[in-house]
Amino acid sequence: MKSNKLKILSIAVPLALSSTFSQAQGALEEIIVTASKRAQTLQEVPIAVTVTTSETIEQAEIRDVLDLQSVVPSLRVSQLQNSNQTTFIIRGFGNGANNPGIEPSVAVFVDGVYRSRAQSQISDLPKLERIEVLRGPQSTLFGKNASAGVVSVVTAAPTYDPEGYIELGLGNYNNQTAKGYYSTGLSDTVAMSVSGSVNKRDGYADNLTTGNDVSNRDRWGVRADLLIEPSETSRIRIIADYDELDEICCTVGNVVNGPTGAAVVALGGALDAENPFSYKVYYNNDSINIAENGGVTINAEFDFGGFDLTSITAYRDSFLNQPFSDVDFGGADLIGNQPTSTDIQTFTQELRISGSTDKTDWVAGIFYFDEDIDYRNGLDFGSAFSGYVDILTGGAGTVLGLEAVLGYAPGTFHNGVAVREYAKQSNQATSIFGQMDIALNDRLTATVGLSYIQDEKDTSLRQENSDAFSKLDLDGLDGFNALVGFTLAQQFPLVFGGLPFSAQNIGLVTSTPEGAAGFLQLQQAVVAGVSTLDLTDPAQNPLLGLQALQFLPQLLNYPNAGNSGTSDDSKVTYTARLAYDWTESINVYASLSTGYKATSWNLSRDSRPTAAEVSALTAAGVTLPANLVLGTRLAGPEESEVFELGLKGAFDWGFVNVAVFDQTIVGFQSNTFTGAAFTLANAGSQSAQGLEIDLAYNATESLTLAFSGVFLDPKYDSFKGSALGDISGTQPGGIHEQSLSLAATYNFQWSGYEGYVRADYQYESEVDIQDGGALNPSFAPLNAVGAATREMNVVNASAGMDIDGWEVSIWARNLFNDEYLITNFPSVAQAGSFNGYPSAPRTFGLNVRKNF
Repeated sequence: MKSNKLKILSIAVPLALSSTFSQAQGALEEIIVTASKRAQTLQEVPIAVTVTTSETIEQAEIRDVLDLQSVVPSLRVSQLQNSNQTTFIIRGFGNGANNPGIEPSVAVFVDGVYRSRAQSQISDLPKLERIEVLRGPQSTLFGKNASAGVVSVVTAAPTYDPEGYIELGLGNYNNQTAKGYYSTGLSDTVAMSVSGSVNKRDGYADNLTTGNDVSNRDRWGVRADLLIEPSETSRIRIIADYDELDEICCTVGNVVNGPTGAAVVALGGALDAENPFSYKVYYNNDSINIAENGGVTINAEFDFGGFDLTSITAYRDSFLNQPFSDVDFGGADLIGNQPTSTDIQTFTQELRISGSTDKTDWVAGIFYFDEDIDYRNGLDFGSAFSGYVDILTGGAGTVLGLEAVLGYAPGTFHNGVAVREYAKQSNQATSIFGQMDIALNDRLTATVGLSYIQDEKDTSLRQENSDAFSKLDLDGLDGFNALVGFTLAQQFPLVFGGLPFSAQNIGLVTSTPEGAAGFLQLQQAVVAGVSTLDLTDPAQNPLLGLQALQFLPQLLNYPNAGNSGTSDDSKVTYTARLAYDWTESINVYASLSTGYKATSWNLSRDSRPTAAEVSALTAAGVTLPANLVLGTRLAGPEESEVFELGLKGAFDWGFVNVAVFDQTIVGFQSNTFTGAAFTLANAGSQSAQGLEIDLAYNATESLTLAFSGVFLDPKYDSFKGSALGDISGTQPGGIHEQSLSLAATYNFQWSGYEGYVRADYQYESEVDIQDGGALNPSFAPLNAVGAATREMNVVNASAGMDIDGWEVSIWARNLFNDEYLITNFPSVAQAGSFNGYPSAPRTFGLNVRKNF
């Protein structure tokens, strides 16, 4: 069989290992890692990195990417509005949204290929080798959107010796999983593997309106991996994969039942009020998520003696369709539906060379990224929305009356389809990078690295808006005409002997000269009275209360004369580091590195023109919507910087790694939901000073204990333009000051069979979920019910045995059913109410695997 002698095989993809323990032998393994895209041993690499190995992935029962945070304390992963809206956060930094124009700050790689959006990152991969997390900005070597860190997923390459497995699993909520993998050599120089997976589970929440369950799993995928090694100095790996999911996601419960809750119930709707952990919801539509994701990767590596050459080429196509969703999350048919589809096509190419001399190790390369996004989004009114407006305004017929006095046909307002948006983005980015390690003496090594990043985007956005109600200029001409009409309706029966106000009665009155004169006199008096009012004053213009329900103002399409829809960003990032071998067991380092993320465009209906854009259009003679709302179109680049001191020690009993850091992101791209819209804005500066500890202790040959802790002091140094006003000096929402992980693994033999028992405990200290916290008076209702903060205490456990090639394991996640809100937010078009995403309840199951 073919023997792998090519030196560069161990560095085919960016790796980052923090710790792996040889539990059977009781000694720390020497592992070759490539966090710097060159081979180094685990404890030599002077970077804060963490790994989840294949053994840990299997023993800890990492079911999907959301579970990864249970073994990496610095990493947080959340899933919110749909199955594909996954956000990665490292050291408290990170962002993402259900808006594809907003790019993440944590870069995700699978087999060396950058995955730009969450919908291409969550595929189930049956044969994982390891998952690595690089903490802090990594833009120098990893380029695009690595301002907060990198998550690198590495799959196992095909083997020449035949091997494989079949695994079946059962669990609560009717969980059914199946995985299969087979690898074999096709010749002395070619090997191939094929794999597939199916993951199904009923939802843990019930939609009592439709009778279906919510937050289920229904996904499958296939993958083929071809390894070609024509010589001992060359290797080509071709990977093709495809996966689909068709799920109903995600569970949202009522956290605060505000004053609008009674209106929802009065309209025939239902709420499980202030009980999000009942997992009982009332949605008019099930939020159906359909996604297709596939691609091809070609990884070619060559050893030319004096240097190594690596080429990674990839094309991916990801499609998400959400034909139905109920975004008001209530039983009344207020917002009828929000259909969404996103199609993302991505091409990436990386070329790099690396080499070494007696005193240096170096790597240089170029990375190219080309992506096209086609995003379609809409919103439809439900049948109950007009009645909802009537109840909130305290009088039946408010909507019909407004339509009548303004001359609209009955039923014009809130009639089905409201808006459709069509957005496109073309993005080309290039990164040219290089890094060199220079041995100053036998113990001291200096590292310098530079990267030049250029990122160009060309975007467009247009809207079809049929929501006549949101177009009303209630503090302008429409408001004036409406007040005149309503006042006439009030005065008419008083002047004309109790005769009800109607078109027929007006015709009757004006059929005589005297009646016509009287009606004209009444009109003139009403117009004169209304003309004296300040229509911008709520005390004088009661119609202004309706503005809160005009949450679909007209979109100003672009490109236009004031906005080209393009951005062109460039930046030089760098890394500077000194690493010192204090002893044979202890290494220390000091580093300064920077990161960069280019402009993110708001491709949704919440994209609003700036004052400068409106001024340019006005000067060009463009007619603008009467009630145009100003805001932001984009958030400018993020620039991060971290100064870090680290210590890594490897001993007979285990290892200890410590990192102390001071990290800052200038221009952090914040995307805040306000109940009717998302506000995208740059924070002036967000920082975190912190301490990270990774410790493993091999207590016996069978028992390994591990501790990881992250201690942060995060804050907005400056954020004057947030959706909540000036929140400078406050702690960013959702970033915990303490995150702890404790794990114990016991390996044993029983009657000649090998087994293990594993348990881990995850703790996150209490923190305000949203920015602003107690300083924001609108969050007072959340504080009243104890739902403004989050604290996490989660225990996971697993055990298994290998009996003559049959592996049997049992597992449980969130064993003691800890309940916490992942996030909370103002309810859509329901002032004073709040919704939230509850944590998943306890899940457990049994797996049986046959290895061959």
